[in-house]
Amino acid sequence: MDLDDWSPRTRAVVAGRPQAEGEPLNTPLTPASNFHAGTERAYSREDGTPGWEAFEDALGVLEGGNATAFASGMAATAAVLDLLPVGAHVAVPVYSYAGTRGLLDHAAGTGRLKVTRVEPDDTEHWLRAADEVDLVWLESPTNPTLDVIDIAAVARGRAQLVVDNTFATPLGQQPLALGADVVVHSATKLIGGHSDLLLGVTVTRDGGLAQRLRDTRTRNGATPGALEAFLALRGLRTLPVRLAEASATAALLAERLAGHPAVRRVRYPGSGTMIAFELADGAAADRACRGFQLIQHATSLGGVESSVERRAALAGDSHVPAGLIRFSVGLEDPEDLWRDLERTLS
Repeated sequence: MDLDDWSPRTRAVVAGRPQAEGEPLNTPLTPASNFHAGTERAYSREDGTPGWEAFEDALGVLEGGNATAFASGMAATAAVLDLLPVGAHVAVPVYSYAGTRGLLDHAAGTGRLKVTRVEPDDTEHWLRAADEVDLVWLESPTNPTLDVIDIAAVARGRAQLVVDNTFATPLGQQPLALGADVVVHSATKLIGGHSDLLLGVTVTRDGGLAQRLRDTRTRNGATPGALEAFLALRGLRTLPVRLAEASATAALLAERLAGHPAVRRVRYPGSGTMIAFELADGAAADRACRGFQLIQHATSLGGVESSVERRAALAGDSHVPAGLIRFSVGLEDPEDLWRDLERTLS
């Protein structure tokens, strides 16, 4: 089957699926650490399992590259940074995932890496950095401020470009097609979609780089669990419909929030399931997060349930505007969500 003939929505359903006569329709869960001798597969940490590979095949088709699954998004991030030589220089957005910045700060503190933080909207600085540093780490949209950075422009620089595509997903944008060298996902979020797994992924078109990432996974033991890979693949199958539905609701709610008197600013990039809105101060944002009845107050995002979090209250994100609430829009009825928002904010 030539998957290039089908739309991304169809690819999400059919990629990585067994096709031979007599095989199961879905890739079965493979809870095995080792295998009978005599084949190429001996030990799962080194050789993988059919479950990992099916998920990697499917996501690789959607992103347009060679995917490698890891135990978590942070494990995938650490694997990419682990390939850099000592003393390498990395540029990262000022507003970006705190876990990534924490890992970079630790590497800078030990002298392993040099790190420069760049304001997301400082295009000229990004273009300079793309020619001056060794690796540019982008998020677009950024977490949690939802700033959009011109990936294609930064990709024209000499630096290696890594893009965390967790918020946009491969259905929202394909950074490899824009010139990125590596794409990283926390599949824990929208790809899994049900807040029930931890999984990370890297994707690259460079076969040599893909092998180095796999070797790093093997060496560090950062392998995904069998159940997690199974659930992530199942979640990927419904990503197109979940993303479309939640994005339509997010667009509606962003417009309404912009007109609410208690909301000082709405950050919404025009598509996707994430909204950031700012209230008067941190105390107001904390009251709102505690006051919602339908919307969940929780730290992660991308699930079928809507959730909120005041990121400035967390370690590593104190520089985020104090009243900013990161809002992950789920699959509830949009009018029910608006009723909860309006009642709480008023």
